[in-house]
Amino acid sequence: MGTTALVTGASSGIGAELARLHAAKGGDLVLVARRESALNEVKSALENAYGIKATVIVADLAHPDSAEKIFTVTEAAGIQIDILINNAGFGGHGKFYKRDLAKDQAMMQVNMISLVNLTHLYLQGMVSRNSGKILHVASTAGFIPGPLQAVYYATKAFVVSFSQAIAQELSDTNVTSTVLCPGAVATGFVEAGDLDSIAAWDNAASPESVAKCGYKAMMKGDLVKFNEALLGFMLNWVVPFLPRKTVLKMSQQSMEKK
Repeated sequence: MGTTALVTGASSGIGAELARLHAAKGGDLVLVARRESALNEVKSALENAYGIKATVIVADLAHPDSAEKIFTVTEAAGIQIDILINNAGFGGHGKFYKRDLAKDQAMMQVNMISLVNLTHLYLQGMVSRNSGKILHVASTAGFIPGPLQAVYYATKAFVVSFSQAIAQELSDTNVTSTVLCPGAVATGFVEAGDLDSIAAWDNAASPESVAKCGYKAMMKGDLVKFNEALLGFMLNWVVPFLPRKTVLKMSQQSMEKK
C-alpha cells in the first residue's frame, strides 16, 4: 500500500484490529495508546507477520497536550501520516450527577478534544498533499441521548456530527472523512466502562468484524458506516419518528443492568 496509518487506542480491541488490517495490506503504522507493553506486543506481531514498520508512541489522550506531543514525534521522525484513525475512546455507567466529574471530563478530552486536535494537526498536511483518509470510530450511541451514559453518548454525537461536517468541507479534495458507528462490540470497553451485566452486550459483535467494516468504508470514502444494517435502519428511519420521551425511556432501559 505504501501508506502510513496512525491509529489511536491501538493496543487492543478495534484499534489493534484496524492496525492489523492496514499492516496486512503492506502499510506502515504509528501505534498510539497508554500501555507501552501492549503496544510493543502489537508492534512485534505485525512487523513479524507482515514485514512492515510500526512506530510506538505512548500517550494518554486524556492529557490536553497529548495530540501536540504525538504530532511533534511524527514530524521529528519524518513520518508522513496518510491515514488517521481516531479510535481511542471510553465510556462510563451511572447517573450523571452521581458520577465523578473528573472522569467525565477526561472522557470528553479523549473522545472529542484530542480527536479534534489530532484531526486538525494531520489534516493540514493531507489537504496540502491532496491525499489522505480519516476514520473516526464513533458509535450508534451518537444518534440518541443516553441516560445512564449521558456524557459518553453526547461525545459520540459530537464525533458523528464533526466527521460529516469536515467531510463536506473536504468534498473538493481527495481527502475523505468517514465515521464508523458500531453497536455493541466485545472489547475491554465493557469492563473499563462498568458496563457488564447489560443485555446490549449479550450478542456483541467481534472487534475483528467491526474493524473490517470500518476499514473498508474508510478506503471507499464512505460518509457514515454502521456495522449492522438493521441498527442503521432503525436509527435513521424509525427512531426519529418516535416520541422523544419514548426514545429516552427505551435508551435508558437498554443501559440498565440485569
